Amino acid sequence: MSNVAKDNRVLLGKLTVIALLMFGFAYGLVPFYKKICEVTGINNLIKADAVTPANTQVDKTRVVRIEFDANLRGELPWQFHPEKSHIEVHPGELTQVVYDFENRGSKAIVGQAVPSYAPAVASKYFNKLECFCFRQQTFAPGEKRRMPVIFVIDPALPQSVTTITLSYSFFEVAGTAKGSS
Repeated sequence: MSNVAKDNRVLLGKLTVIALLMFGFAYGLVPFYKKICEVTGINNLIKADAVTPANTQVDKTRVVRIEFDANLRGELPWQFHPEKSHIEVHPGELTQVVYDFENRGSKAIVGQAVPSYAPAVASKYFNKLECFCFRQQTFAPGEKRRMPVIFVIDPALPQSVTTITLSYSFFEVAGTAKGSS
């Protein structure tokens, strides 16, 4: 066997090993990619139900009291309050409540509501499907608006939690006032 033939066989062996390593690396990337997506929550195909409540079955054996609170930040001519101070719901039950807002000022305003929950553990189980807090709201002078919140309490809510307080703090978004007073 000549040196050229021997060199060609060695080169063929090396290229075969490299090709097998590349195939193995590409094959190993799939579970690695899924694990990274699972840990970071990016493009999470593994837990698609994590975005929506896993169990939408209504738990008729339980009742949870939901209390509503509304706070205004800053000295602005606004009125903001829930239509009802509290309701009772079964976990898993689709529920809608309404908050009323009024701009009693003479200028247009842009505001944003920020929710908070008590007890804090309830935030994991309070799934809002529609909420005025998802985006900034623009109110004309004298405008009154009824704003819905549609939510589901996940039936996985710990049994020890029997009351949840949903509180909104509404504040003006700095630098967005329109018009003059």
